[in-house]
Parts: sequence; C-alpha cells; structure tokens
Amino acid sequence: MVIIRTISLTFFSQYVFKSLHFQFYPCCGLSVSSPPNHPFTSPTDAKTHTPSPSDRKLAKDSTAVMAQLTHGATALRNALSAALIPARHLATASTSPIVVETSLPFTAHKIDPPSRSVETTPQELLTFFRDMALMRRMEIAADSLYKAKLIRGFCHLYDGQEAVAVGMEAAITRKDCIITAYRDHCIFLGRGGTPVEAFAELMGRKDGCSKGKGGSMHFYRKEGGFYGGHGIVGAQVPLGCGLAFAQKYSKDENVTFALYGDGAANQGQLFEALNMAALWDLPAILVCENNHYGMGTAEWRAAKSPAYYKRGDYVPGMKVDGMDALAVKQACKFAKEHALKNGPIILEMDTYRYHGHSMSDPGSTYRTRDEISGIRQERDPIERIRKLILHHDLATEKELKDTEKEIRKEVDDAIANAKESPFPDSSELFTNVYVKGLGAESFGADRKELRTVLP
Repeated sequence: MVIIRTISLTFFSQYVFKSLHFQFYPCCGLSVSSPPNHPFTSPTDAKTHTPSPSDRKLAKDSTAVMAQLTHGATALRNALSAALIPARHLATASTSPIVVETSLPFTAHKIDPPSRSVETTPQELLTFFRDMALMRRMEIAADSLYKAKLIRGFCHLYDGQEAVAVGMEAAITRKDCIITAYRDHCIFLGRGGTPVEAFAELMGRKDGCSKGKGGSMHFYRKEGGFYGGHGIVGAQVPLGCGLAFAQKYSKDENVTFALYGDGAANQGQLFEALNMAALWDLPAILVCENNHYGMGTAEWRAAKSPAYYKRGDYVPGMKVDGMDALAVKQACKFAKEHALKNGPIILEMDTYRYHGHSMSDPGSTYRTRDEISGIRQERDPIERIRKLILHHDLATEKELKDTEKEIRKEVDDAIANAKESPFPDSSELFTNVYVKGLGAESFGADRKELRTVLP
C-alpha cells in the first residue's frame, strides 16, 4: 500500500490517456494501437483521405477499446483514491524514522554540541502538532475568559513558546522533574495535566490542579514530576537545584529542568544555585526561556551580555532555537545525558511570546506589531511542524484543519466542565498549610480570627 500511495494519479493519467499508439501501459498491462500509417494518424491526413469500410470498422473498434480503457482507468483511479486514506494512516502509525535538520545550528559554550540531524517519527510529528495546537488554543481561550472576568488575578500566557514544552517532554520521562516560573499552563499540560484541570484552576474551582487555591501562577502536578509554577521571579531555580540534589542523593538516574526567563537571568539567587549545583555536580539543567522581554524591558536594556547560555562561566551551556520543537528535543536529550555524567548545564531557548507579559500588558508599547507578525510568519513553532508533516505527506491540510477543529471542541468542552466545578469551601484556606500532628496547626492569632469569621 505504501508503494502504491507514493505513485501519484498523474502517473496513471499520463499513461492511460495517451493517444492510441502501439505501447505498453504499466498501470494495467494493456496495449492499444493505432497503426503508424493509418490514415487517421493526423488531422491533415484525415481531411484528404476518404475512409474505406475497413477503416471505418477499425476506427469503431479503436473507439470501443478507448471507451473500455477510459472506464477501466476511471475505476482504477477511484480505487486508488479510496486506498490513499488507509495508506496514510498506515504511514502515520509507523515508527519508521525520519531524519530532519534543525532550523539553526546549536551554539555551544565549553562543550561540543549535538548533531543537527534529529531522528523523529511520523507519530511524533503528529503528536507535536496536536499538543502544540491544544496548548495554543487553551491560552487563547484563557485570554477570552480573563477578559470576561471569569479568571481573576494574575495570568501569564505561553502562546508562541509551545515548542519548548513539547520538545522538552519528548526528550525526558515523567520521572524527571520540571519546575518553572509563573508562565506555567502549558508546562502543566505537557506533564500530563488536562485542560479541565487547567481551566478549573484558572477560574478558582475545586477541581483545579491546585484545588482552586493556586491560580494561574501556581499549577502543580507531583505525579507528573511537575513541581509547579512560582510567582517570585527566579525563586524556582534554587528549588530546582534542591530537587536535583534529592535525585543525586537517591541515585535514581533522573534530572531536573529548572526553567526561568531572561528577566530572571540577572537574579543573584540564580548564580548562587548554579554555583552549588556545579560544586556538587548535580543533575540540574537550567533552562532560560529567552523571549527577549522581561515584562516590558528588552533584554539589551537589562543585560550587558544577553548570551545567557554563557552565564555559568565554569558551567557549559548551549543556545537553541526554541521555536523548533525538534531542536529543543535534541538539546534536552543531550543535556540530560550530560547532566547525569558531568553535572549542570545551561540551555538558552531562543523563543518568543505572542501575548504581552501579563493580561495588563498589551504587548505593543515596547515592540512593534510588525515584529510580532514577522515572528509568526517566519518562526511559528506550530507552522514549522505543519510544513514538515505536509512535506513528508503524513497528513493532508484538511486532516490537520480537522484536528484543529477537534481541539477547539475539546477546549470548549473543558471550559464547560470546569465551570460546573464548585468553588472550594472556605475551610480549604486552612488545609495544606501546616504539617498535621506536630501541633503547629494551632499556632497563630490569624488562624483563630479566621476560624471565628468564616463559617
């Protein structure tokens, strides 16, 4: 079926519908002839020649053969067209490797970079497309919910940076840990969270991933190795190194990815944590998601040297095209192998956020609309994967659009289900605050006052 599928229908039309000369037709093994010296070989001859009865019979026979051949070719074409769909599904389900070059070379510091040739499969490319499209749609929906006042407080959207989330997941396991800052919705989704849990948390509902008490900045999924979003700029990096310390102590051969933005790259605690990680050779991978703007401040206005992958000095680093999911996958796979053997490494993901820093930021006062649209047209991570899928004929444009329609419905259904979730009971304010059984839960005048005020 795969062989048949690779032969276009143009091939059959070219051979089947040729003029009636003696020749063999590979598609069906039929031979049809019109004698080379026959009077009807050309229009000019036809005008000057009066056909004999035998000529008329031959012409009639030729016409009949042509009609039969045309009918057979049409049936064959229809059969092959029907066969294309199962053939494509066969191809997409295949694990046969596809080798793709990364969009840009890796730029390395104190280390030899990995190969630009990335091995992938049809199924992985289709999964990348679906996962990133779901992340994108979820963030767009969150924007609408915020404007409708169904989401309160802080909210930071991730659309544009999806390749970092899916590429990283493709290189690691759920036993590896991830910890990030406040732009955490899609990282949570990549770690196995569901859109319903995400929307419920954003709207402060009981069925949210943090029981409705964390909100946008504090998603959490311990069973997926996701140790949360964190609201304090840069504070998650020392915690990530602590997770890496626990992994080394336990000798479990796993690593921790501690994500932070370029705005946090100048934080002192980041350098302190990096020093300890290097001193103890911890399996820590520090990932700078460089979207080029810390709130509204361009990186060149905040950092003397924006080469964040070199910030470790004595720690190796690598700059990666963070808009290319396959490049992210290759870099993270390489970084994990390095960290398990040699200790920490820095990955700088060159990425871009389409929305503003937060919901109060229109995102257009410190950058032009032309800049944003230019990135969308030239580097969009979803469109990059879409082109790869179409180039390798793994799906049609219509099939990809159908997938996007399914995702819209999935997101709409998730929002509807999240809205049905109740708000947490007021007593939830006291849960998960103190360790039970140590007497600490009875400390504090505030607690007594709240117990008096709340039902």
